[in-house]
Amino acid sequence: MVILTLLGVTLDLTIRYKVQADSFDQAERVASQWSAAARNGIVPHRMPAYPPVDLVQIVDARMRVVDSSRAASDVRPLSTLRPPPDDRFQRRIECEEGRRCVMLMAIRLTPEADAGVVFAGLPEPSILSTHSLEYFIAGGILVLVSVAAWITWALVGRTLRPVDAIRARISEITVSDLSLRVPVPPGRDELAQLSITANQTLARLESAVRQQREFASTTSHELRSPLAGLRTQLEEALTYPDEVDPRETIRTALTATDRLEAIVNDLLVLARLRATDAPPEPIDLGDLVCAEVKLQPHRLPMNVRATAGLMIRGSRMQLIRVLDNLLVNAQRHAESAVEITVDRDGDQAVVAVTDDGPGVDPANRERIFERFVRLDDSRRRDPGGSGLGLAISRDIARAHHGTLRVEDSAKGARFVLRLPLADRPGGPADPRPAPGALTPARKADGGTIGNIGD
Repeated sequence: MVILTLLGVTLDLTIRYKVQADSFDQAERVASQWSAAARNGIVPHRMPAYPPVDLVQIVDARMRVVDSSRAASDVRPLSTLRPPPDDRFQRRIECEEGRRCVMLMAIRLTPEADAGVVFAGLPEPSILSTHSLEYFIAGGILVLVSVAAWITWALVGRTLRPVDAIRARISEITVSDLSLRVPVPPGRDELAQLSITANQTLARLESAVRQQREFASTTSHELRSPLAGLRTQLEEALTYPDEVDPRETIRTALTATDRLEAIVNDLLVLARLRATDAPPEPIDLGDLVCAEVKLQPHRLPMNVRATAGLMIRGSRMQLIRVLDNLLVNAQRHAESAVEITVDRDGDQAVVAVTDDGPGVDPANRERIFERFVRLDDSRRRDPGGSGLGLAISRDIARAHHGTLRVEDSAKGARFVLRLPLADRPGGPADPRPAPGALTPARKADGGTIGNIGD
């Protein structure tokens, strides 16, 4: 409306200026013709008119009408204007009360003092004397603004209808029911992309909530079992004090407490993994593995072959947790020794921990990474375990954009951790032995083995 108003004002002023200029030009042409005729003395008493300039008069120095057209008075001059000798052509609009204004052109015949004046004029056009032009322009502006407003209302309403549908559907979604999805409007515009993104977010949220519920249910079950056993033992000791050995009861209660403590500690680790947002740091994976093997308590020899210079980026404490879980697991199931290798495979660093124990059945290779899953052999070798160690380790590997799985081995179990290598300005990894390798002994294949005592 503002733009159209500015255009309307400009149009109104332009039309008024054009009409006024054209009217004065017509009066000037007629006045110039009769001025030349008057100087030549060939002016009739009743001067013919040249419509629309039908008011023509010639007056003398005393402003008396000498000659006039039929429409003009032959007694009263059209104006009292008398142009000076140095400005013989002058324009004027003469208005009288109760009468229509006249647009006049006055031309002094000669510069002499007794020279007459020629008046030529026409009634002011109605477009100038009334406000019809302004009314017409204002009406056009109102019509255009109304049409634009209606079109805008219709287009915006059609555009926002999918938004209202999305809003209504989102208002129906609750934590108890995340299966609903927002409607996707046709096309590939921003609203369609927004709906697709919202549905993807809802799908991820539904999956996360489902996992949280399953985890809470499983955790409750795992915690209930040792708590129920502990309660039963304590109630039995109180009910039958003469039949129950208190030392045996306390020893059994401590075993159940250890089990609960292990579960709670691993649950805290899982919570920290989800909550932590520490920036990654550059880590030499070979050095880290060698240092962790050196600090690890062991009952069997642990042989390390590590390639130095394999730089990754991640959380040192989380990766130590993974290595600790893998090394403890290998020590628990090995019969004579544990082999640890750190090598490069394309753009990945590969840590393999191999024991010579009974191994893992192929049917259980994925199942052992589920939370609270413990095979019979694991329960026998470590009754106080929580069943969360390998699940935590895989979560850490995934958080570092890597993988952790059980791969084929000639004997025993082979756990393989793969992590993406960080970009190094020095080029490919340095094949020299890692500084942390202990008691290096050269092998025929050029690798390095660190033998950690039995």
